[in-house]
Amino acid sequence: MSLLRYPEYKDSGVDWLGAVPGHWDVRKVRWLCEIKKRISGELGHDVLSITQQGIKIKDLESNDGQVSMDYSKYQFVEIGDFAMNHMDLLTGYVDISEVFGVTSPDYRVFSIRDKKSCVDRYVLYLFQMGYKTKIFYAFGQGSSQLGRWRLPTEQFNDFFLPLPPFEEQLTISSFLDRETGKIDALIAEQERLAELLAEKRQAVISHAVTKGLNPNARMKDSGIEWLGEVPEHWEVWKLAHAFDVIGSGTTPKSDNAAYYEDGETAWLNTGDLNDGELWDCEKRVTNLALTEHSSLKVYPSGSLVIAMYGATIGKLGMLRFPSSVNQACCVFVESKQIQSKFLFHWFFGWRQQIVSLAIGGGQPNISQEILRGVRLACPPLVEQQAIAAFLDTETAKFDTLILEANRAIELLKERRSALISAAVTGKIDVRSYSSVLEVA
Repeated sequence: MSLLRYPEYKDSGVDWLGAVPGHWDVRKVRWLCEIKKRISGELGHDVLSITQQGIKIKDLESNDGQVSMDYSKYQFVEIGDFAMNHMDLLTGYVDISEVFGVTSPDYRVFSIRDKKSCVDRYVLYLFQMGYKTKIFYAFGQGSSQLGRWRLPTEQFNDFFLPLPPFEEQLTISSFLDRETGKIDALIAEQERLAELLAEKRQAVISHAVTKGLNPNARMKDSGIEWLGEVPEHWEVWKLAHAFDVIGSGTTPKSDNAAYYEDGETAWLNTGDLNDGELWDCEKRVTNLALTEHSSLKVYPSGSLVIAMYGATIGKLGMLRFPSSVNQACCVFVESKQIQSKFLFHWFFGWRQQIVSLAIGGGQPNISQEILRGVRLACPPLVEQQAIAAFLDTETAKFDTLILEANRAIELLKERRSALISAAVTGKIDVRSYSSVLEVA
């Protein structure tokens, strides 16, 4: 991308901003924006959440996120107001509300003081850039480790913003609306492509581990409702009967350094699972931990690991090194009836059905007992190996294409952020360009 710069620049006097066009002004937020705090005092209004995807009406029935005991203490947000989660400068955001409602009194609601001197969209691009490029973060206070790195009122009011003439703000805003819209459309295309590739990948796996590689094979009813028909020569096994060793592990007391310090034995957690081959893990336990915890066993390379509960429920990993595991992992040690790599693909292909077997409300658990009772139809070992090898090759192709799509998405997002930053800070002059894509 090669866009013109302004003919003349001057020092803004602001470290993060640097030089700005010679005819631009630099003003504190307090002179441009007015903070509002209007407590509702009543119920019945839409409750608004400030997300990184914009301001959303909260679904109070879902119980997602934080729930207030008294929404009458929330503050009004009118259409056209800025609403800002300044309590967490890493995950928070700011946007202009398109709906009337109420939001947390801890958030910051404000508006432009003089609509004849400031363009809402231009100011919004500046504030959103402050989050995206972490400019606000340097001015924050609090505890970032606890997710509370906030921008206090004084720092907010004293924050300097570049301010071009009103008509130029309109030009920059319109330019960015148009160009970011194009980039967003390209991002959406790549996201949809990645989704379609993932769906196709899943379908290829499900078909291969259920129907096999021979399209002319005679079929029979598997007796398992969600599997349907399988090749006639395949056998149905309950996992408890097919595997001699199905086990788990435990977590030694974390405050006992003797269980962890200078540990030599790998200790796998569900967070290590990557839906692929595992060649190492970060955590280790000592021989003392193994000796004093009978449930802490070392499983051999070639074992299959699946997460039984938590945020990673259903996640998989193929061990390529000996390791112990924590209590959230279930381990299948290679058997004479079912090859671990075939089971890996089988679990991946039918993950949704396996996870749907989980019990419990707050933290669904598929437990060892449930997994032991799972039945699957599988071919002879030689055919299992052929199917696993086929899927290794095919999924690698899909993974490459998905990776390329995700890289394109990241590059487009970086380009979007860089374009906004350059335009609103005067590093490029967009007044004479009809389209940034024409000069890319």
